[in-house]
Amino acid sequence: MELERPVTGGPCWTELGTSDLEAAERFYTELFGWRPETDPRQEAGGYTVAHLGDATVAALAPLYQESQPVAWNVSFAVRDADAAVTAVRAAGGTVALEPVDVFDLGRFAVVFDPGGAAFQLWQARSFPGAGLFNAPGALGWVELLPRAPERAQPFYAAVFGWGVSTGDYPRWDIDGARFGGMITMDEKFPPEVPSHWLPYFTVEDVEDTARIVTEAGGTLLMEPTTVPEGPRIAVLRDPQGAVFGARGAET
Repeated sequence: MELERPVTGGPCWTELGTSDLEAAERFYTELFGWRPETDPRQEAGGYTVAHLGDATVAALAPLYQESQPVAWNVSFAVRDADAAVTAVRAAGGTVALEPVDVFDLGRFAVVFDPGGAAFQLWQARSFPGAGLFNAPGALGWVELLPRAPERAQPFYAAVFGWGVSTGDYPRWDIDGARFGGMITMDEKFPPEVPSHWLPYFTVEDVEDTARIVTEAGGTLLMEPTTVPEGPRIAVLRDPQGAVFGARGAET
């Protein structure tokens, strides 16, 4: 990812909704060396922020609704969450959660693109998002997996002003800085898997990460693979069922 910090329109945070918060904390602490800190306020509902050193890198939280899936979610930074929700609707998306204030930290909304991929909007106040990108254990890439890619490009261009490259693997960018890509889900993906955003965490050794995941009760969904003219990657599922990617540091 060619971003070193959160910028308007770019990915700024990723958080896990899980059915077993304590087990997830143990799993990701072993995997990435995270230091989790749970917000003690009752209103926070067990929301837990993971750190690498002093930097915030991700969050883990219990499921807050029965319909909420176990999954990793990606947040994108906006200047005005209410205006961004209006733009989402105008571009053909839908809104799952209208903008709400989160203490003094920021303003937050959950939306769907026209293909049904969920993502989050974050208007920062005291909390800008991740304090570290591209380091081992931190967010290093985000990927959209749609079933109707032709609807995705105009939607995200309208909402965030993203550019996108052409070719076998389109890459999203903000003012030329690439931060993610897009892979169309075809018949190889089970039909029940919805369009979704997938976060990739940077790791020092993709094979070693895959080994730790499987030994800890997770699943290897895509074997470690070298991307043409890119890094080595793998796709994994944690023991509670949340899918994420591992991405080797690029040199």
